[in-house]
Amino acid sequence: MGHTGSLDCVPLYWGLARTTALLDVDLVADTPDRLARRLLSGDLDIAAVPAVTYLRHSRTLLALPGIAAGSDGPMMSAVLVCDVGPDELHELHGRTVALTRTGPTSSRLARLLLEQRYGVAARYVPGSSSPPSVRHGADAEVLFGNTALDAVVARQRKADGPRIHDLAGLWRDWTGLPFVFAVWAVRREYARHRPDAVEAAHRGLLAARDLARTENAELAARTARWEPFEERTLAHYFGHTLDYSFGPRQMAGLAEFARRTGHPVPSDVERATSVKPEGEGSH
Repeated sequence: MGHTGSLDCVPLYWGLARTTALLDVDLVADTPDRLARRLLSGDLDIAAVPAVTYLRHSRTLLALPGIAAGSDGPMMSAVLVCDVGPDELHELHGRTVALTRTGPTSSRLARLLLEQRYGVAARYVPGSSSPPSVRHGADAEVLFGNTALDAVVARQRKADGPRIHDLAGLWRDWTGLPFVFAVWAVRREYARHRPDAVEAAHRGLLAARDLARTENAELAARTARWEPFEERTLAHYFGHTLDYSFGPRQMAGLAEFARRTGHPVPSDVERATSVKPEGEGSH
């Protein structure tokens, strides 16, 4: 089973260990794009994959129901860093925006927001290995994962410095819907041939998620011992900003993202979607 190894996977890893489900799976840590390639090639059976990858390969991949990784509002670990405020994002028109190498869904969401919500036509370049790139020639940069969380915490500690725009928060304000950054997926062929194994892994993930929710305080305290974040920051991140749900509202958000980016809505998501987006009309 593949996971990214970043903080957004820690609650599930904690739950898998605490429920002993970890004894029945082999965990493989890698970057989101590499996990997706390994899943598609058959090297992995189940993995957390970026939402954009799932949308591109939904005929091959099946999203496990009930569990995903996203947020119904600001998420803290997917952000746009720049020198302009929320009412001036249109000023990035014609400027250079560096896109994260590790979060393809975050990069695609940033482009969508800039282009469709703010009317920005920017020049997009790969992000640097030592962010933020705003200090190395780019006018703005998309950050994802622990790097984004670190930027958010640093900005909270001081009044000056680059402005931080939470991508999931901007999406929620725009559409009224949650945003799904990743799903837990399995190849449809594998699901047909090994339904018992998929069902067991699915049960384990759901149980791990539910246990992590109930033990959030202990999880945050333990994680703070080896991560460079305070316990209260981790408790808020794990317990309030991260959303591992994948119900009708989350599916509606994913379906709206698919429509706005020109991807077909996966049949499984379309059948389960019952919530219509708020704000601007859907396409």
